[in-house]
Amino acid sequence: MKVFVVISIALQLSVAATPSADSTWLLIDDFESKTLTKWQLADTDNQTKPRIENPQVTILKADGSNHYLLKKPAADGIIGNRKALTFKALPQAVAVGKTYTFYTRLLVEKFPNNHAFGLSNLGPDGIKQNGYNAFEPILRVTDKAESNGFKNDGTLMVKVDSDDKYRQYHNVKNVNTNESAEPMMPGTWYQVWYVVNNSAAAKGGQTYDVFVQGGEFTEQTQVYRQADFRMKREAPLIYFLANCNTGPVKKPYGNGGLAYDDIYMAEGINLSNPTMQ
Repeated sequence: MKVFVVISIALQLSVAATPSADSTWLLIDDFESKTLTKWQLADTDNQTKPRIENPQVTILKADGSNHYLLKKPAADGIIGNRKALTFKALPQAVAVGKTYTFYTRLLVEKFPNNHAFGLSNLGPDGIKQNGYNAFEPILRVTDKAESNGFKNDGTLMVKVDSDDKYRQYHNVKNVNTNESAEPMMPGTWYQVWYVVNNSAAAKGGQTYDVFVQGGEFTEQTQVYRQADFRMKREAPLIYFLANCNTGPVKKPYGNGGLAYDDIYMAEGINLSNPTMQ
């Protein structure tokens, strides 16, 4: 059994909902079934040369008796896989007007890398067709350099609306101090709660709040308020989605992996630890 200590603290939440710590957590996957049969994998922009079919690395690994998912765009040394998609249907759709909390444990295998994960309101065909634009709430882990030369540092990031096409994400920060979080520490498990408000944008929705425990955050800490959905389609959220890529062939980012474990969802605002239920 996975056991963590979560210290509950009084927090100012931006979503219009009442905290419901006793709401039921629904399992999306904890990988203890030791199978990925309900996950779909697609490499929709495979530019590997010589071509390697299905280059992404999406495998189950074990740490003692605990199993988790490790995702990489390709094996070390392989470049040219620009969209490595991995997705699974949610056990409960998040209807328009509803708020749900999602919980995920994350571990950075190593940098350099470029990963994103979150939720989509598209089905499998739409996810494959839209790639990154299939996301609505999205979190990002990367130390890649942007096209304008700005270098990300590996801090967990959220989506923000911006007129600057190169600054569409923002590092998470301790909302109590307004200071940027530190880069994620490879080999360290982080707990991430993202409270998703799927109300219409006109009603203050299409936003999400983020809480983290792990690394520098020894206690559960709110690290962002009202990050922005990527597309704002105002449709039911139906899939968990992870994406990563090696970068362009001429300037690859790197194939460092990101590990996922204990992915859950619960109606309302629930900042408890589902692994202790």
